[in-house]
Amino acid sequence: MADSDAASGKHLKALREAAGLSMRELARQIGEDHSNVRYWERSGSLPRSDVLLPMAKALGVSVEEVLGEPKPRRTVTPAGKMRQLFEAASKLPRGKQEKILDILQPFVREHANGNS
Repeated sequence: MADSDAASGKHLKALREAAGLSMRELARQIGEDHSNVRYWERSGSLPRSDVLLPMAKALGVSVEEVLGEPKPRRTVTPAGKMRQLFEAASKLPRGKQEKILDILQPFVREHANGNS
């Protein structure tokens, strides 16, 4: 068994244990025999594609996480009125954008340090 296969098996086992499931319980939830779960964990082989989505749901993770991909980072973007304002400001000429920055930067610095 290659190192990457061993890592895949340990990863799957860690996901299962983090979900608080036994091999038998995971197998029951995904409609497989528990010996398949044992095989995937010990060999590091990936489950068939038709098993990945039910397995991800049972484990409470994404299919990408089952496959060993890093958990996607959440991109934080302004919402609601703030997003609309920033979109409108980004369409202004550069000089007008600079004036907005001159006002916003000191305000954000002051309030980002916990000052009200």
